[in-house]
Amino acid sequence: MPDFTFLHAADLHLDSPLRGLDAAAPAERIRDASRQALANLVTLAEERQVAFVLLAGDLYDGDWKDWRTGQFLAQQLARLTRAGIEVVAISGNHDAEQVLTKKLSIPGMLRAARPETRRLRGAPVAVHGQSFATPAVTDNLALAYPEPVDGLFNIGLLHTACGSGEHANYAPCSVADLARRGYDYWALGHVHTRSVLSEDPWVVFPGNIQGRHVKEEGSKGATLVTVDGRRVLLEHQALDVLRWLRLDVDATGAAGAEAALERVRLALDVAVLQAEERMLAVRVTLRGDCPAHADLARSPDAILQEVRAVAAEVAGPDELWIEDVRVATRPALDLAAMRAQPGALGALMEALGQPAPVDAGLQAFVADQLRRSGDALDADHPARAIQEGRMPEHLVERARALLLAELARR
Repeated sequence: MPDFTFLHAADLHLDSPLRGLDAAAPAERIRDASRQALANLVTLAEERQVAFVLLAGDLYDGDWKDWRTGQFLAQQLARLTRAGIEVVAISGNHDAEQVLTKKLSIPGMLRAARPETRRLRGAPVAVHGQSFATPAVTDNLALAYPEPVDGLFNIGLLHTACGSGEHANYAPCSVADLARRGYDYWALGHVHTRSVLSEDPWVVFPGNIQGRHVKEEGSKGATLVTVDGRRVLLEHQALDVLRWLRLDVDATGAAGAEAALERVRLALDVAVLQAEERMLAVRVTLRGDCPAHADLARSPDAILQEVRAVAAEVAGPDELWIEDVRVATRPALDLAAMRAQPGALGALMEALGQPAPVDAGLQAFVADQLRRSGDALDADHPARAIQEGRMPEHLVERARALLLAELARR
């Protein structure tokens, strides 16, 4: 079998809507990142002269507001076609056939009615795949995939959770289900964290090509696959233009806010150096027992602005942005001894360690507001927890921190 290379990418989420950014956020830079990452994918394919590109679903998010999203996608894929690089793509839960998307032809898109096999012109490869017909596919699509084609390198292209709890369990299947098909490589999409589930056969999630928020941190991109005879080599290729990071800073023993901020400065210096010349969006969390706790916890908004000022000294606005600052420090107090004290102080400390109840009236009010909003908030929004009868833990921790800060001052 002659040698060849290909790129496996998924979850482009082109023009994904932005949520939860404050007024200081570089919104245009973040909004444009998914487009730049797609352009980087095409450029990489051209530079490496790959035989073909596989796109394993969620090329965009739902119906487009206008034609510009689809036109940009078509233009970028046309660059591949002009370079003689074949494209095979499927839709996933976010880009299943909808009103506008039905009217624009996407190069290489496989049908949703049933699995199909496409034999490629530029490599001895058969790609088997099926698009989602609806946003929520709960059938195990892999069970109906065709038999492998003898003499060819067989690839299964599938949008699936495949046992991951990271995203909704669409097109559920197991690695064993995939292995039974007898293919050489499974090119999966849907899970945004890069992972190799199996090496015999290869079962791979490349992750998304551009992180969309701070929970999608680290290097994002595609998997470059080299087939050398029967040997298969995988290499992650970074495509992101903006990188998210959750940065824990140890403030243990810091005497005051200035000392804690100096530690933030040092940590940001290192983070910028490790960002591979990409813009870095950072959520800073301060941790540890320290005398600075009272100053840090008293005004979280003020600390956010002070950390942003420190960040401006570390790097320019096109290199570093502070998404948020979380204060998770604790006062340098003997909490166990305080809990053991009789009277009001001991009772207060004991109460602080208990789960925070949700007032029934508040829960009903939040549930009503969510219904009125059309359930537009993200699944991890604090209001969702209150609706379910749980007080968001980071809000509880902030309240505890403020109370302990006041106790530390006494």
